[in-house]
Amino acid sequence: MGRSTREGVECASRSGAIVNTALVDGIVRAVLYEGYMLYPYRPSAVKNRQRFNFGVVYPREYCDAKNSGDAWAMQTECLVAGNRKTECLIRVRFLRMVDRSIAKLTSACDEHLWIEPEKLERVERLEANGQIFQPWQEAAEETIEIPGFGISDLAQQPMQWPFRSCAKQERESIRDENGGIVGAIKRSKAKLEGLIELKAAMVTPDVFKLTVIIANQSYVQNPNDANRDMALSQALVSAHTILEVSDGEFISLADPPDRYRNLVRDCQNVGTWPVLVGVEGERNAMLSSPIILYDYPQIAPESPGDLFDGSEIDEILSLRILTMTDEEKGEMRRSDDRARRILERTEALPEEHWNKLHGALRGLRASKGELP
Repeated sequence: MGRSTREGVECASRSGAIVNTALVDGIVRAVLYEGYMLYPYRPSAVKNRQRFNFGVVYPREYCDAKNSGDAWAMQTECLVAGNRKTECLIRVRFLRMVDRSIAKLTSACDEHLWIEPEKLERVERLEANGQIFQPWQEAAEETIEIPGFGISDLAQQPMQWPFRSCAKQERESIRDENGGIVGAIKRSKAKLEGLIELKAAMVTPDVFKLTVIIANQSYVQNPNDANRDMALSQALVSAHTILEVSDGEFISLADPPDRYRNLVRDCQNVGTWPVLVGVEGERNAMLSSPIILYDYPQIAPESPGDLFDGSEIDEILSLRILTMTDEEKGEMRRSDDRARRILERTEALPEEHWNKLHGALRGLRASKGELP
């Protein structure tokens, strides 16, 4: 993976598990923004016209109406070696779409009065004060945290955790070179609601199977007429689950000990796959990711920052950014603050950092068997 992290900081969660939060957060953010905006980082690029193909949990009403096979739920199942004292903490993280629309003012308005909606006309492009304003789908990070719970208690009584995010609208004035209002940026979030269901079962005297189901139950007006962009506005995008445990440990699903292999085969993961995260060898944290990862994924320390592609080759993408025309860079800069920061960071990279991107030798190990 290609994004850098901060130095590791260990801290205790509410459930008592010691987790390297900075190391885990680096991996989580790489997953969260996978596909957010891809090279050439312009809204007009074909690959950016249908973004977010991983970890999207759509409203059930939309999925049922369209019968398209899109997912309205995500299920994580993993194994926890523990006892009556074992506690777990669950966090669900995702992106929530923010619709950014642009409107121009059709008639003058008083600076101190609210602009009547009928005086604003929605447009695809507005130039003002040397800037170009365009519509776009931005994103805001959201986290649902379920407080620590005893896994043996959960085995006796499943738990449901409803969640809701209210609709929200914000408006920002667009001004000309004289400071007069000529238009507005409107940012809208649609209402989102759903349910997280937690279940556990004791599969051996010292092993529990933990199940986390995330379901999107948002109300969709006229679901038969809804398109993908409308559904995304009420979806959990890049959704993933972070699991922590104290007084117990997770069992690797990617490389389990032989005695647990049959139990691992019985785990049903839908739209996601749990892997161990943190310092290699520790087993108190898992990331259930919609992107296929290995246990203990790492971020390359040479990478200067996000490129929104968890498997990117930083040098190639960074060099290609520099070859973009001024017009293409302008579109990239205008589209989104995150894309603008990528451009500014890449243009400012010092020569010594480019040398680091060219390649790194992590270490050598002896090959198995004898040389021919």
